[in-house]
Amino acid sequence: MKVLRMGRMAAVLTVGALAVTACGTDNVVSPGSGGTTTSGTGATGILTGTGASSISAAMDAWKAGFESANPGAKIQYSPEGSGAGRKGLIAGAVQFAGSDAFLKDAELTAAQAKCGPAGAINIPWYISPIAVAFNVEGVKDLKLDAGTVAKIFRGDIKNWNDPAIKAANPDAALPDLAITPVHRSDNSGTTENFTDYLAAAATSVWTDEKSGDWPASLPGENAKGTSGVVKTVTETAGAITYADDSAVTGSLGKVELKVGDSYVPVTAEAAAKAVDAATVVAGRSANDLSLKLDRTTTVAGAYPAVLVSYGVFCASYPDAATASLVKSFGAFVLSDEGQKQAAEAAKSAPLSTELAGKAKAAIDSISSGSK
Repeated sequence: MKVLRMGRMAAVLTVGALAVTACGTDNVVSPGSGGTTTSGTGATGILTGTGASSISAAMDAWKAGFESANPGAKIQYSPEGSGAGRKGLIAGAVQFAGSDAFLKDAELTAAQAKCGPAGAINIPWYISPIAVAFNVEGVKDLKLDAGTVAKIFRGDIKNWNDPAIKAANPDAALPDLAITPVHRSDNSGTTENFTDYLAAAATSVWTDEKSGDWPASLPGENAKGTSGVVKTVTETAGAITYADDSAVTGSLGKVELKVGDSYVPVTAEAAAKAVDAATVVAGRSANDLSLKLDRTTTVAGAYPAVLVSYGVFCASYPDAATASLVKSFGAFVLSDEGQKQAAEAAKSAPLSTELAGKAKAAIDSISSGSK
């Protein structure tokens, strides 16, 4: 497998409603209102998407920036979860999806029905750490290794004053308080990335495979979307969850994860280091940039519970207007300006020069035409 050296990366509608607006073609979906673009400016038309809720803050910034530069264009995005986004694209209900997990092989095959024989492509556009956030009064940060985190979410560690937590945090005022794990109720790319981390870094404890669906047999509460789990934890003393770091605000504490012999706090820079030596998934098209992350890295300062969110697009759209509008928006998101806006709004890590160049080339490869 080819290793992608990326250097420093400080990294409106439901799908059902959108399906009503999608065209009935047997190929890819049509644009909401048509549109053209000239050299990346003057884009017009409506572009519809759905998917990951983790990128909500970044998407709001991207929409505002793109629409300001292109008054005739409008971006509609519904944060229904990564799974819903991928399903929406495959069904032809939207022109693009946001997903914190790249399309699986079966999904790539299924996408050919609406996207044509070249199928769909996954293009990284957002990099962020997944915070392990908790609500314990008077405690703002804790140091935990992957095994302890896994035991907490499996329900094996039930109280905050458990000896395993105390051993790593001798100075913390840990109360005799029950732990309530909170997970996503919807199919989530954040869940897939978090369970991937646990399965790789805590193999003796986390016996489930990585999945966008949380294991049904495990205890705890659930909520929909990134905002849902953060809200539940904020309102529940003793609760803990996993969420895109940009959404964790207010009084919640955050976990520093053990990497090698040190503990690493949640930062965009630390997320970038963890993605630095990502591997391109083999056997996919030249313009597909699906990445495999090393969850067991021992690189100093790397934060391995990181997600790479993808813009998922058809490799070909049925007409030039749709392809042009998709490419114009994608190019804006991947530009220095677009990445800066996301970083400011969502604490994400801007793409490195190398990865941004590859992503822009992938966007530029999108074409128009029939099957």
